[in-house]
Parts: sequence; structure tokens; C-alpha cells
Amino acid sequence: MTAKETIQQGKAILGIEFGSTRIKAVLIDDENKPIAQGSHTWENQLENGLWTYSIQAIWDGLQDCYASLRNDVKTQYGIEIENLAAIGISAMMHGYMAFNKKEEILVPFRTWRNTNTSKAAAKLSELFNFNIPLRWSISHLYECILDGESHVKDIDYLATLDAYIHWQLTGERVTGIGDASGMVPIDPNTKDYDEEMVKKFDALVAPKGYPWKLRDILPKVLVAGQEAGKLTEKGAKLLDPSGLLKAGIPMCPPEGDAGTGMAATNAVRPRTGNVSCGTSSFSMIVLEKNLSKPYKSIDIVTTPDGAPVAMVHCNNCTSDINAWVNIFKEFQEAMGQSVDMHKLFEVLFKVGAKGDADCGGLMAYNYFSGEPVTGLNEGRPMIVRSPNDKFSLANFMRANLYGAVAVLKIGNDILFKDEKVAVDRLTGHGGYFTTPEVGQRILAAALNLPISVMKTAGEGGPWGMALLASYLVNSEKHQSLADFLETKVFAGNKGTEVKPTQEEVDGFNAYIESYKKGLEIEQAAVKYKE
Repeated sequence: MTAKETIQQGKAILGIEFGSTRIKAVLIDDENKPIAQGSHTWENQLENGLWTYSIQAIWDGLQDCYASLRNDVKTQYGIEIENLAAIGISAMMHGYMAFNKKEEILVPFRTWRNTNTSKAAAKLSELFNFNIPLRWSISHLYECILDGESHVKDIDYLATLDAYIHWQLTGERVTGIGDASGMVPIDPNTKDYDEEMVKKFDALVAPKGYPWKLRDILPKVLVAGQEAGKLTEKGAKLLDPSGLLKAGIPMCPPEGDAGTGMAATNAVRPRTGNVSCGTSSFSMIVLEKNLSKPYKSIDIVTTPDGAPVAMVHCNNCTSDINAWVNIFKEFQEAMGQSVDMHKLFEVLFKVGAKGDADCGGLMAYNYFSGEPVTGLNEGRPMIVRSPNDKFSLANFMRANLYGAVAVLKIGNDILFKDEKVAVDRLTGHGGYFTTPEVGQRILAAALNLPISVMKTAGEGGPWGMALLASYLVNSEKHQSLADFLETKVFAGNKGTEVKPTQEEVDGFNAYIESYKKGLEIEQAAVKYKE
């Protein structure tokens, strides 16, 4: 069947993901290959000290992204999308969206990027004997309670971004287990919220006399392969205001961007993992057994089918690189030259690849926001050097490339050195890996592990979400998600692997030791410029 016939017959599958800076849609055929895409660019806003996106921006963004997809289909195939085999919605994990009985949002959406929940996270981590990160939904909820916010008593539903959008499209208050694991800890045996922790939380807040219990306001947990409702008439109009898209399309459980990254890199089996490097970065290692104890810098989440995963999440990754590349863009424009941004990124990344293994002594702190792994509630981007350092463009760019994954290394050293976690395959994806081999080689040096990158890495989360929707309708009976991905999607393709040299590993280790000592400079900058 051709791509055009697939779309005409309603056999295409749609995945949509809300990233930090881009909403992207990918349409795939029945062989799980991308056949069309659309996108919409958006930005978070800092309002009253908290990072947010407005409800209007969410729906405007979704509709513009879908319209962009429709346009791509019309341009390529000369037809309209009227029906689909399945749809999946994904978004940035964590955060806080609280709604009342009228489905009105009670306070502006608080994203994963906010780090104002330290009191709550510390208290809950102690109560549960489980690391509860600052950005998790339960941390945001309890911080609102500690701070005496009046809206808490009116909460009827507490959702993440993808759970909210899915709810509006289907009427179902559900979410995928991977996304749910960034709200409240999951019991891997029951594939549901940890009942003991739920009871402890309810007991903790009982004196407040709220009219709800925790389970009353949380989405129901579903695993990959379960149907999560169908697109309603209202939902179809919300997604496609033109009215061409039909209601009744099956929808898979919505997922967080961590889960879609695992699907997109074929990393849902134990001893596999993936590293996503974009606006933020995170590594996901599927565990064979539980860690020996909780670690503040390691989150325990799950794959989309419920296996435990050790996640090192870093709030900052490529934003500062992007900011510096824009400076070079302005320079080119000032020189009267036209600018090809793709070429500019490629050239600067390749220049960075030629820098000294230790960056000539330069250090880059890419902290646009706070970084819990290194204990910073706020960030100040900066370059640090001494007069005798080798200050060159190559070392400058290499330091920024190192800085983008430095915190990731600090967190993963616990897994590989202290916990002796074994990994057979680690796959990178995201914008950091767009220029062939450069980011891949630097991450390999940072983690002292071979890193694979697939040709599909650029498709990223929305493609991974489409794969999870495909698993809903195209998998064989009792076929596991890992087997479906291995046989139906990747067919043995493990990507292109890069192994680090000893010189590269030693160079990054020298950099990271200086970097850790220099964190006092970053702390002082935060304190100085409050």
C-alpha cells in the first residue's frame, strides 16, 4: 500500500508530542515508517516566578501543528486526512495542572522546569523512603498545601500536560504508566500507584480536611497496548477545527516524553537505555533489579509497559549552545552574510570536535534554570576560564558541548560506578546528536560507554508516540512491547555505534573534576544576581 492509499483508507497512525520548544506531529504507515509531519514552535513564559504555558497556547499550538501536518499531506499526496487507525498524545512529563469540577484550571500550568518545591520534595522523600524529585506532580501538589494555596480544596482532577490533552480529546481521565510514574511512585508488581505511599500521603494531609483523597484526583494508570478511549466529536473539533477529521478513532494511553524516547530508540528491555539531549537532557536505563538505596539525583520511573527505569534528569542541556550559536548568527548578519542555521550549527559542532580533550581548561555552565542534581535552585549561564587557559573557538565550542552533558555524567556515575548497573546498548537521540558523530562521541567519552545513534533519532518523541499508538492496533496477541519494537519496527537495526578513546575519556574526566570544583562559582553567581 502506498502512503497515499494508507492515508485515504484511514490506516495511518498519528503521534503528537508537546516538547519544550516545539510541538511536533508524525504520521506513520502500517509499517511504522514516517510519511508526513507537522510542527509548531512555542515558548514557555516566566510568570510570577514560575515557568508556564497558557491554556490558549496549548490549544493554539495543537491546532497549528495539526494544520501543518494536514498541509504536508496535501502538498505530498494531494489529499486530506479524514480518518486514522490510532492516535497517541505525548508531552513533557511532570508538572502541575489542577482543575475544578467545571474543568477550569485553578492556577497556571506549572511545568517540569519549576524548582520551587524543595520543601515538599524533601518531606515526601523522607516519608516514602523514595526519591521524590522537585518536578514531580506530587511535589507540586504538596508544596501548594505547605504554602497554603487556597485552590487546593477545589481540585477535582490533577493532570500532566499529556493527560490533560488526552482528557479533552477523549473524555477519559487516564495516563500511561510511564507518565504516571512522574506523578506518584509506581508499584512495578501492581502496575499502579504505590498503594502504601498513597495511604501515607492521604494520612499526611488528612488534618487539612480536603474533600478529596489522592486517588480521587489522579488519572487512572494504563500500560502500553491498552485502549485509552476514543476521539470524541468534541475532541475531533479541538484537534482539527476544519471538521474533516472523524470521531471514534482509538487512542492509546498518553505518555511522557521519557516513554516515547524509550520507544523511539528501542530501549524498553532490561539492560538497554537511551539518552535524550535537547532543551533538557535525561538518561533512561531499564533495570534488571532495584537499586540498593534511594539517590537524590536518580529518579525511578517506568517504561511504557511498566518495567522499572533509573532516570537521571537534567533541567538544562542545549539552550546555552543555542544562545551562543545565535550570537554567531548575529555576527554573520552584521557582516552582511546570509545565515543557514543548520549549516552554522554543523560547522560550530565540528569545530568543537577539534578542541583539546580537556577543552584547554575552559568550563561552561549551561544553567538557564536550577539543576537539582548539582543542588542549584536557580541558574546563571556562564563561561569560566583563567588567563592561562587555551582560549580558542574549538575549545570554546567543546566546553559548551561538554557542559551540555556534564550534569548527566555526574548522575550516571552513581549508576555505573556505585550501583554497577549493566547496559548492553545505550542509544542517543535529540538535537544534540543532529551533527553526525560529534555529540555522540562526546557523550561516549562522558559516560565511558559506546553510544549508538539511529537514523530515526531525528524523528524522536512524536515518532515514538506513534509507535505506541501502532502497538495498540498492530501488535499480535500477547506480544510484548519489546518484541513488537524489535520485530515490527527496528528489525535488528541497532544504529551506528561510537566507542570513546582513552584520551577522550581522560579529557572529559579532567574537565568534570574542574567542573565540580567550579560549582561554587555558579552558586556565587546565583547569590550575587538574585
